[in-house]
Amino acid sequence: MTTTLKTPVAFIIFNRPKCTRRVFNRIREARPEKLYLIADAPRAHKTGEAATCAETRRLVEEMIDWPCEVHKNYATENMGCGKRIPSGLDWVFDREEEAIIMEDDILADRSFFHFCTSMLERYRDDETIMQIGGYNRFNYKPASCSYFYSRFCDIWGWATWRSEWEKFKAIDQAEWERIKRENLLVPKCTSAKETEMRTFVLDDIFSGKLSAWGMRWELTKLMNHGLGVVPSKNLVKNIGFGMDASHTVNPFNRNQLMRLHRLEPPYAPPAAKAPDAEYEARFLAAMFPNVHLEKLRTLLLRILFRK
Repeated sequence: MTTTLKTPVAFIIFNRPKCTRRVFNRIREARPEKLYLIADAPRAHKTGEAATCAETRRLVEEMIDWPCEVHKNYATENMGCGKRIPSGLDWVFDREEEAIIMEDDILADRSFFHFCTSMLERYRDDETIMQIGGYNRFNYKPASCSYFYSRFCDIWGWATWRSEWEKFKAIDQAEWERIKRENLLVPKCTSAKETEMRTFVLDDIFSGKLSAWGMRWELTKLMNHGLGVVPSKNLVKNIGFGMDASHTVNPFNRNQLMRLHRLEPPYAPPAAKAPDAEYEARFLAAMFPNVHLEKLRTLLLRILFRK
């Protein structure tokens, strides 16, 4: 008898039917009992996007060929990533205590879903853990454990609980202004460079100049002393790099070369409940190599993807 996935899956789609088909095939193999479909509406100024958005929605609905409770939240006006994804996840967590979250360009290994479900159960009552991740940015493997902890856990295939998402909702623009006014971010960062860059990007996110939300989720974890679970093997891959992507526009990005791996139970935990120092050092070096270069990149994204 074919097993089904007990954990609800939230699947975020938009306008890329080819990517969506590949990604959804993996979700289809996992056979979740509950599926939440979140879609943004086409942009009025993008020729042909209404057709690709409609095709993508139709494709997913036609591929659901197993017993599954399906919920749909399709926007009627374009909201942009910065609003559409958080509003969609608000809708999911109004109905579910926990969920696995996938976007249309994140291809997962089959073992990703079991890993998420197992970790959600293991850390359900642990307020230190705010996120389960599938992406191991460097294929970094510490000794003698199946996963490790980090303050920096990517949102390329991930899972969390309603209780943690409520903390995200609590950090709005007014709270961000208070954080800046009282210098609360400074002790959470490892350098003035990191503080400056995070502040620069978050200012643009909260003001609406940049339609993104990932850095706001990182801020939520930082302000709540939260950790993420990172698998010792990379379980997901972004297959959406290219000029039709919302943010990952560089087709030569090194993450395209990331391999998928299988991670089977039993999952051995780390010896200590603390961030992995080596992984975090690599992450910070990769993310904040040059503040001025990153500012230029953010400005370029703002010009390319202005609403």
